[in-house]
Amino acid sequence: MKRNNLWAPWRIKYIQGLGMSSGCFICNSVKNPQDDAGNFVLWRSERNIAILNRFPYNNGHLLIAPIRHIAELEQARDEELLEMIKLVRESQKALSLAIKPHGFNVGMNFGRCGGAGLPEHLHIHIVPRWEGDTNFMKVCSDTAVISQSLTELFGQLKKICKEHNLPQL
Repeated sequence: MKRNNLWAPWRIKYIQGLGMSSGCFICNSVKNPQDDAGNFVLWRSERNIAILNRFPYNNGHLLIAPIRHIAELEQARDEELLEMIKLVRESQKALSLAIKPHGFNVGMNFGRCGGAGLPEHLHIHIVPRWEGDTNFMKVCSDTAVISQSLTELFGQLKKICKEHNLPQL
C-alpha cells in the first residue's frame, strides 16, 4: 500500500511552542509596528489590531484584537467593541475581494477549555469558508489543509485594501 504524506512544516513552530510562554503574540505585534509585515499585521486602528493567524483553521484566517491586553468582554470599552465589529466587517470585505470565500465563520473563544489558544488576550476569529472545505482531513486527523502561504496572502490583502480604501472606520 502506498503511503501519502501531507507536509505542513510551518506547524512545528506551534507544536514546539506549546507549553512554553513567549508572552502575548498580539501584544508583541502591537509593540513592534516596524515589523508589521513580519507579524502579518494587516491593520492598526486607534483601539484594535487586525492580524493574520499564524496557525490558521483555514486560508485567510484573521484575528481582530484590542490593543489593550484584556481577556474578557466585560473589560472591553464600548469604543473598542464597536471598532472590533467594524474591523470584522472590513475584514470580510477584504477577504471576499482577495480570495472569494463562499462564507465565513466569525467567533470568539473564552478560556482554555472554551478553545482559546490565547485566553489572556481577547480576540475575534474571522475564518473564510468554501463549499466542500470540510473534507476527510478534519474527520480523520484534525488536520487543516492551507492552500496559500501567509506571506502571499498578506501581500494580496494589503494590495486589495489599498485599491479599495479599506478599512473605513
